[in-house]
Amino acid sequence: MRASVKKIVVIGPESTGKSTLSQALAASLDTCYSEEYARTYLEQRHNQYEFEDLRRIAEGQLKSEDRNLQHARDVLICDTDLYVLAVWSSHKYGKVDPFILQQIATRHYDGYILCSIDMPWEPDPQREHPDESMRQYFFRWYHELVIESGKPFIVVSGNEQERLHAALSSGLFR
Repeated sequence: MRASVKKIVVIGPESTGKSTLSQALAASLDTCYSEEYARTYLEQRHNQYEFEDLRRIAEGQLKSEDRNLQHARDVLICDTDLYVLAVWSSHKYGKVDPFILQQIATRHYDGYILCSIDMPWEPDPQREHPDESMRQYFFRWYHELVIESGKPFIVVSGNEQERLHAALSSGLFR
């Protein structure tokens, strides 16, 4: 693993522009990003999953991250991390696979960009919670997690350009 590369995670509830922001940050910083592996995995399974699938998704996410880390310049943008799987698993199944918890405890990230829920909901077969109260519920949960991580973080809001500008101006990439 290349210790000189910072790892910044873009995190937040569904339909908050995480993937769009991750791609834009990678392009602006002339680096690569680690895509959200869950999307690929779920497409292959026709959007069906069970508790046991979350570990496989976690393993795929980490492999993608490690692979992309080898090609990143100064910073790797991570479109989500395993906090997302832990939140999803806790909410949906009331438990989290110990592997996911162990990886959360041992993986290192340098900061977080938390996407606000002020973007309009966009329907997608992989998204499950369009209700505003559920979006707020998940946002508060992610907000608490990034605070507890002790890592620097910012909350971005507004349109795509405003989010990109806020992230690039935040100091997280220095």
